[in-house]
Amino acid sequence: MNIIHVCADPQPMEDAASKQIAASFFSSIISQNENAKIVNVDLSQEHPAPYTTEEFRNFWYPVLIDGYVPTKEEEAASSYALEQAALVRDSDILVLTMPMWNYSMPAMMKSWMDHVLAPGLLYDMVDGAKVPKHKIKKLVLLVSSHEIFTEADPRDGLTPAIENSFEDIGISDISVIWADGQNPKTHVDFESRKAIAVEAAEEVAEEIIEDFE
Repeated sequence: MNIIHVCADPQPMEDAASKQIAASFFSSIISQNENAKIVNVDLSQEHPAPYTTEEFRNFWYPVLIDGYVPTKEEEAASSYALEQAALVRDSDILVLTMPMWNYSMPAMMKSWMDHVLAPGLLYDMVDGAKVPKHKIKKLVLLVSSHEIFTEADPRDGLTPAIENSFEDIGISDISVIWADGQNPKTHVDFESRKAIAVEAAEEVAEEIIEDFE
């Protein structure tokens, strides 16, 4: 079982609820499957390369313009996307860890997604339809937020963007584990809320192990 973990939380572990949930999730995975291979991509340490016009042309112009051949400059501008997409294609499970910022995902995660979710990387365009080129069976989304959110909360611009983007390329099995109410000044039960999320993460880890046995 190969897992790629993409983290977009720049805070240290002791301050980052999303990272703490991820730590419990992966501890559960490893304790039950010592052979699990985990590749970590920390976007706060390995900043995504800038998304350029040249990169856009390299992946999209051959789809949009018949007979278009990317230039060497356009191909060179796409090295980060090629590298990251290869990590995803080699994985069975995709785990995304992040806090909610301004009712959406951190810009570094959005940038990473813009790089890898391009034609020829995780999918091909065939007669106008997206045909997956990956083997991802499940996506696990680990999120923390200062405020409390209800299911299908209209303020939530994070989970719909993640779910829609990855369902669009054939990843429909998505588990969302959310530690909300993590502002200790306004929510006295923040620790119990985080504990519930940790328990949920461990349960999902157990389900994944069972599916791969």
